[in-house]
Amino acid sequence: MSQFYIFCTGFCLVAGSLFAQDISLDPVTVTSSIVEKRASETGRNIAVIKGENFQNLPVHSIDDLLRYVPGVEIQARGPMGSQSDIVLRGGTFQQVLVILDGIRLNDPNTGHFNSYIPISPAEIERIEVLKGASSAIYGSDAVGGVIHVISKTFASRLHGETVENAPAKTNVSAGISAGQYGLINANAGGFYQKGRLAVSGGLLTNNATGVQQRGIKGYFHNNTASLSLNYQLSDAWNVAVRSSYDHRDFAAQNFYTVLKSDTASEKVKSSWNQLRLGYKKNKTAFAFDAGYKFVEDTYLFNPHSIANNSKSQLWQGLATLQQEFTPATSVIAGLNYQNKNIASNDRGDHSLHQLAPFVSLVQRLGESFTVTPSLRVDWRESIGTEAVPQITLSYKKDSWQLRGSAGKTIRDADFTERFNNYNKTLVAGGNVGNPYLKAERSFSYEAGADWFLTANSASQFKFSATFFQRLQNDLIDYVTTPYAQMPRKDNLSSTGNFGLALNIAEVNTTGFEFDIQSVNTIGSNQKLLFNAGLTWLDSKNSNQVPSFYVSSHARFLTNFSAVYQVNNFSLSLNGLYKQRAAREAAAIEAEITKSYFVLNARAEYAFLNKMLAFYVQADNAFDKEYSDLLGSKMPGRWVMGGIRFNLTR
Repeated sequence: MSQFYIFCTGFCLVAGSLFAQDISLDPVTVTSSIVEKRASETGRNIAVIKGENFQNLPVHSIDDLLRYVPGVEIQARGPMGSQSDIVLRGGTFQQVLVILDGIRLNDPNTGHFNSYIPISPAEIERIEVLKGASSAIYGSDAVGGVIHVISKTFASRLHGETVENAPAKTNVSAGISAGQYGLINANAGGFYQKGRLAVSGGLLTNNATGVQQRGIKGYFHNNTASLSLNYQLSDAWNVAVRSSYDHRDFAAQNFYTVLKSDTASEKVKSSWNQLRLGYKKNKTAFAFDAGYKFVEDTYLFNPHSIANNSKSQLWQGLATLQQEFTPATSVIAGLNYQNKNIASNDRGDHSLHQLAPFVSLVQRLGESFTVTPSLRVDWRESIGTEAVPQITLSYKKDSWQLRGSAGKTIRDADFTERFNNYNKTLVAGGNVGNPYLKAERSFSYEAGADWFLTANSASQFKFSATFFQRLQNDLIDYVTTPYAQMPRKDNLSSTGNFGLALNIAEVNTTGFEFDIQSVNTIGSNQKLLFNAGLTWLDSKNSNQVPSFYVSSHARFLTNFSAVYQVNNFSLSLNGLYKQRAAREAAAIEAEITKSYFVLNARAEYAFLNKMLAFYVQADNAFDKEYSDLLGSKMPGRWVMGGIRFNLTR
């Protein structure tokens, strides 16, 4: 605990930016309402992370990067992209919606795959994290918030014929590292833009034999490759396409059970294809987006079991129209279609259709006040139709912003929650799905303030504070249930104990968020980056029977990232401190401690005009023993070194 206070105190005293000219504390965002607006006009608490941070900080995967974003809780089962659950504002891992360039990625099989974002880090322009309810715009799953990844290609401002001879923009980056436990990681990619064309692509691979576990090593081979293109057809029309492949092969011991016989391994192979046709002229913008996702999951509990094999597909289309009537009034309207299906030897074969029109009004009143009411009507096959309203308010005056939001959110059960273990001949234990689950419904509201402090052109600070509350009904979670109380016993062993998926009555969550960002250049050769967040949560459950995931979130979380640069030398740190409910499983000698602090550190020296750099890195530098989920023990100190290259023209 003392280590945590030493580092937080030290870095809070001096806060700045590695690249002050590239960082805005009031950036343009599209996530809150689909219309580009300054973050200070959205009425929402939005964190924006530049893609370049992947190179500057001691991280290995996108979920690693998100782990240190203020207010984001990553519950990691395994290291370096093996598997992580994303949690915002005390929700469950299924209550966060992940979006890539406007199209939703959440897998219809299970929310455990939400951190498998099919894009290489070299392609990422920025990641926008919207904290809080967003179902009126994005539909089911956007309960705790939205993670929106925006690529360089799709975000490109392409030029018409009048500037065909404009100079090209080129960025190429690559890096490789090696370390303990057979670690070999590589990350490479590039972006090119000239005139009407923008193209980018890249590869990320993380591999290790892993640390010794109970009867298996914690190995992983996690690979992502992606390629995208954007072409300006005319002054008004453009077309963009993306294709990507993601393959994760990893040890999954006690990822889903607390049984001693669990020596599981898992392979998750997915492909993603996306198309956008866009039109923008004068005050009208139209876009049609289509996406197709295929995921094959193969899970082997131990060498003596039969592997679960599930193939899920997500087809979707999204049409949006944006019309500016006056400089103060804009309307966004759209229609979203989804088809989800699964073929599984464990869950069976199922399909679900969804259709949802939505509309949002952005109205500025005077110079400082903006109000945005939104309404979505969600139709879901065999579930019915539901109206989802929301309103956001923003008042921006000088260096202050006051903001508020209130609205309804919904979340449907995924195929695992409805049908897990339904298609097997005999189930001796474990989680069992429930096809009769109702959709989760909640009402969320928040109020907050932001203070922008500019000492001079090189010193800027932003302080944010938010109070929020979410009142939830019919929250879905697994509850320990003996055989005699199971509603369906067809393929269940009479001697088994099971976790049954249930709507567990009311759960009310209250919390506070505090964020600090700063931009500061110290002299001509020193720069410093610092971002930090603190979240306090209190969840009250009307059901006194303990459930698996509702109470797993941190009650107190603070995380930070910092980079200090002097001349060609830089030191970067990521850290987090977490308090949560303690748990233990004696059968596998596992525990969730009441709190832990983890720090990653990297030292780097650059040369050749900073195009080339060597670095050494230590993950979990203090060698802390910890787990985010019971039984899924994370590695101790992991030392590595590497080299990276970056060229920008």
